[in-house]
Amino acid sequence: MFEEVRMDFFDVVEARRSIRAFQERPVEEEKIACIMDAVNLAPSAGNLQAYEVYLVTRNDLRADLANAALDQEFIAQAPLVLVFCAHPARSAVRYGRRGERLYALQDATIACTFATLAAAALGLGSVWVGAFDEEAVRRVLDAPRGVIPIAILPIGYPAENPPRRPRRGADDFVHRVG
Repeated sequence: MFEEVRMDFFDVVEARRSIRAFQERPVEEEKIACIMDAVNLAPSAGNLQAYEVYLVTRNDLRADLANAALDQEFIAQAPLVLVFCAHPARSAVRYGRRGERLYALQDATIACTFATLAAAALGLGSVWVGAFDEEAVRRVLDAPRGVIPIAILPIGYPAENPPRRPRRGADDFVHRVG
């Protein structure tokens, strides 16, 4: 499925950009299913998958999420918005406080990363949004108290092609030990 847009992993990593302008074109259900399959395959601590994903397509809810994200209007323009939430209680069962405070957060962020890369592999654009009012997002989603919004991921067909931004060289962040 979608063989014409699937890419080699390293090509996906190279091609991925943060997209903040989207075409007025819905994301096909088949592509949404592929993205969710990738999310489901993301590694997680103890395979507990201590995260929840809220899939938002309704215009009014996307607009409410944009408002909750400090008026980042591009969120409302994306035809699909995924909100990744940590579910600390799932991880705490096995890992106690560390699972609750760290592993659930890691699980949600890894799942979001897999969604970002899957979207890119399918010819879609996305941008990771971390600036938002957590309580406002929880209200928009009608999420239970124990679920913590971690990242908002607007997804759609890109209406822009931004250049790659400069990156640090590996020598600046890699520290060999031993």
